[in-house]
Amino acid sequence: MNKYDVKLPVLKLSNEELLSNLKEVSEKVGKSAISRKDFDKYSKYSYTSYRNHFGSFKKALAKLNLSRTRNWGTSEEEYLENIKDIWVLTGGQPKYKDMDIPESKHSSVSYRHYFGSWTNALKKFTSFIDKEVICNNETLKLKKEIAERHKTSRNINWRLRFIVMKRDNFKCKICGRSPGKDNNVILHVDHKIAWTNGGETVLENLETLCSICNIGKSNKE
Repeated sequence: MNKYDVKLPVLKLSNEELLSNLKEVSEKVGKSAISRKDFDKYSKYSYTSYRNHFGSFKKALAKLNLSRTRNWGTSEEEYLENIKDIWVLTGGQPKYKDMDIPESKHSSVSYRHYFGSWTNALKKFTSFIDKEVICNNETLKLKKEIAERHKTSRNINWRLRFIVMKRDNFKCKICGRSPGKDNNVILHVDHKIAWTNGGETVLENLETLCSICNIGKSNKE
């Protein structure tokens, strides 16, 4: 709960006070479309206060001819990571309609609103993934002369995980199982040479394994 809501409970706030606060937020950001980030930063009152008083936050904004930004509450990276999740699940490049399946956190319409079109969303995703390859390779070059045991972090971020799984055709390298054919299959990305044994977190030292084979591998090490 916002600290101002403690001092001024919802029932004691007037519509005029809430609308005046929204107007101040709009003036501070210099825009008629307010993002969730700007609202949380500048508003004295909570989102719930507006919903309770006006029925919805959108209705409150409308009274001042204001609006919400299209990306209200969801970041670009969250949209892109969701594409990755559905890509892995379907075993191939997801289609517009695939974003409406229950496993998708965001609908196809939300992608069209945020990126302008599904094609634009896929282009942004591809660019985002390609950037990880470039950054990863450049990082290694910069660290070649560092005489440390590890030149990379043990953590495998989700973009690099996707690159590895795509290279391995979204199949376990040991048993060949895939979530595209069996929804019960969960894919992991693991080091071929364990990080604790000096293995680096680079494309060449990573492989796709299902959860069962990954556990079996760990038991042998």
